[in-house]
Amino acid sequence: MMPMPFHIRDATAEDEDQVIALWRICGLVALHNDPFADFRFAVAGPASTVLVALADDLIVASAMVGHDGHRGWLYYVACAPGRRREGLGSSVVAAGEKWLCARGVAKVQLMVRQTNAAVVPFYEQLGYEDMPRVLMSKWLST
Repeated sequence: MMPMPFHIRDATAEDEDQVIALWRICGLVALHNDPFADFRFAVAGPASTVLVALADDLIVASAMVGHDGHRGWLYYVACAPGRRREGLGSSVVAAGEKWLCARGVAKVQLMVRQTNAAVVPFYEQLGYEDMPRVLMSKWLST
C-alpha cells in the first residue's frame, strides 16, 4: 500500500485540538507543561510557529519551531503512530529547518527526554548529534 500524500503548513488556531491530541498520543505532553498554552504561544509569536503535516485534512505530524535570533529549536516533533515510516517525521523536521533558514537562523537544536530516548536514532539519521552540555533551568513564577 502506498503512503497517502500529505502537505505541510503553519498551524492555525482551529488546529489546536487536533495537534494537542497528536502530541498526547505520541507521549510528548509533560505534566508540568500546558500544551494549549505552548501551542497558542508558538502560533501567535513572531519567532515561532507550529508546522503540521496533513493527509486528507487530518493532522498526521507536527513540529513546533522557534528561535532566539541565534539558535533555532524544534519541539513537539510528532508523527501519528499509524503513519510512521512514511517520511512524515523527516519531512516535518526538514520543514522546520527550512523555516529557520528562511529567518537567517544557522543552527537548530532539540532536546530528547530520557523517557523518549528511542527516538534518538531517528534524529541521528537526519544528521543530529549529541552535544554534551550541562543543561540548567529554573522555574519562574508568573
